[in-house]
Amino acid sequence: MKVIVLGAGLIGGPMAADLAREERFQVSVADIDAAALQRLKRDHPLETFIRDLSDPREVTALVQEYDLVLSAVPGFMGFETLRAVIEAGRDVVDIAFFPEDPFLLHRLAKERGVTAMVDCGVAPGMSNILAGYIDQRMEETERIVIYVGGLPENREWPYEYKAVFSPLDVIEEYTRPARYIENGRLITKPALSEPELIDFPPLGTLEAFNSDGLRTLARTIKAPHLKEKTLRYPGHIEKMAVLRETGFFDQQEIEINGARIRPLDFTARLLFPKWKLEEGEIDITLMRIMAEGKKDGSRIRFTYDLYDRYDQSTRVHSMARTTGYTATCVLRLLSAGLYREKGISPPEFIGKRPECVDFILEGLRERGINYREGVQKLDG
Repeated sequence: MKVIVLGAGLIGGPMAADLAREERFQVSVADIDAAALQRLKRDHPLETFIRDLSDPREVTALVQEYDLVLSAVPGFMGFETLRAVIEAGRDVVDIAFFPEDPFLLHRLAKERGVTAMVDCGVAPGMSNILAGYIDQRMEETERIVIYVGGLPENREWPYEYKAVFSPLDVIEEYTRPARYIENGRLITKPALSEPELIDFPPLGTLEAFNSDGLRTLARTIKAPHLKEKTLRYPGHIEKMAVLRETGFFDQQEIEINGARIRPLDFTARLLFPKWKLEEGEIDITLMRIMAEGKKDGSRIRFTYDLYDRYDQSTRVHSMARTTGYTATCVLRLLSAGLYREKGISPPEFIGKRPECVDFILEGLRERGINYREGVQKLDG
C-alpha cells in the first residue's frame, strides 16, 4: 500500500519512520525542507520529494498516486491542504491544528468518496477518541474535562517550556479564543483564562488554562459540561499573557525603520530557538480525561490518564510519539478496512466503535504508550 506523509518535521518525520518499519507500506514523504528529507531518507527505507505544500494545486497533483495520505503540515496551511487532498479523491488522516471548521469539507469529501479523519493527534485526537468511547458507554454523559500538556523534564528559565511542533501552532494556544460547553451553552472565553492549579504526580503542581482544544467535541458529544485545558509549569500563563497583551502575538503588520513585519513572525523567530527540544532532551506528555454520567442506574466517573516520556531507544520525543503514533494507528485502521465512513470524521467517531478503540489502544501499547483507565461509582 502506497502512503505519502505531507511534512517531514518533528512529528511528520517520526510518523513516516513508524510506517516505513512495515513492509506492507511503501512510504513517501514530501516537504520543502531538503535537509529534513535527507535525514529521513538516510535512516529509513522511504522516498522523498521536495515540494511546496503551501500550494494546494501541487498537493492535489502529488497525492494522486497514493492509496492513503497523512497530513502533518502546520495549522495555518492545514485546511487548504486537506481540501486539496480531498479534491484528489484520496483517503486522509490529518493532524493539522487548523482554526477552520473541518465539517465545511464534509460535502466535498462525500462527493469524492473520501474518508477524511481529522484532528488525529494526542489532543485533539486520543482525547476525542476516549471521550467518544466513554460517551457511548454511558446512558447519559454529564461532564467531560480534559487536561493535557507537553513539558520538558528539565525546567529552564524563563519559559520552562519546549515544543516539538510549529511555534505558530503553539502560540495559537495562547491567542485563539477558547470554546467550551457550560450548562448546555457554548461559552467563548479568552485563551489563558480561568487558571487553576492541579496536582499531576510525579511532576507535582501544574497550572491549567482554557484553550481551544475541545474542537468538534462541542458539536458531537451531547453533554451539558465539556471543557479542555492546557497544562504548563506554574508561572507560564502570566508570561504568555504579558507577551500577548503587549502585542507580540499580533498578526497585523507594523512598520519598523521602513520595513513591514508581523509581530507574530518576529516573536516566533525569537521564541522557537528557546523552545526547541534538542535531540536527546527529555520531554513528557500528560493527559487526564475525567467524565461523569449515568450507567446502569448509577452515577459513574471514568478517567483515563497518560504519562509518557521521551523514548531513549528510538530517540523520538514524547509529544511526537503520542501525537504521531495516534495518527499512524488511525491510518492502519483505515488500511485494514475497519473504518469506512465517507466524509469528515473527527476522532470521537472512532470512539463510538469499541473494536476500533481496542485496535488503536493496542497499537499505542506496542509503541510503549499506555492510557490507564479508572472507574469509580459516585453514589455509594
